[in-house]
Amino acid sequence: MDDKDIVALFNARSESAIHETSEKYDAYCRAIASRFLSDEEDISECMNDVYLGAWNSIPPHQPQCLRTYVGRITRNVACHRLERASALKRGGGEWERLLCELEECLPSDSDTEIEADARFLKEVLERFLDSLPADERWVMVRRCWYAASFAEIAAELHLREGTVKVMLHRIRKKLKVVLEKEGVRL
Repeated sequence: MDDKDIVALFNARSESAIHETSEKYDAYCRAIASRFLSDEEDISECMNDVYLGAWNSIPPHQPQCLRTYVGRITRNVACHRLERASALKRGGGEWERLLCELEECLPSDSDTEIEADARFLKEVLERFLDSLPADERWVMVRRCWYAASFAEIAAELHLREGTVKVMLHRIRKKLKVVLEKEGVRL
């Protein structure tokens, strides 16, 4: 069944939309969730939340690419679960370490002007990613979106882990320059 047919099932409020989405994208979504969550029970609960999220958001949303849409829902749900699980009072901190890598490039969350200009920032980031060579863009997305480890990225590209770290460091420096040029306060 193609995405348009599945979205039509969601619009018709047919429960088979959940089944069809699961049949088509469960492995993809589980792969995303497993990047953030290590416990199989947490991943299964995350998947339930993903399907509920899709059910609650279609309609009114009409995704052009259902794969990307449920992938984004999965990542958001998994991130929220990870934040709860790795709260400082419970230990953890791996997610915080990942975000610290980008800290010098990202704007302060206390600046309300930047919060109001979130669309502008999104456009700047999209243009930046589009300007990168394909391999650098792929590395940046794998690290920042999918939370792939340096070792995983290095293995996929047949590079040394140190090479990947240096590549990401240079990309973050380029991003910082672009953000500063665009007037985004860091």
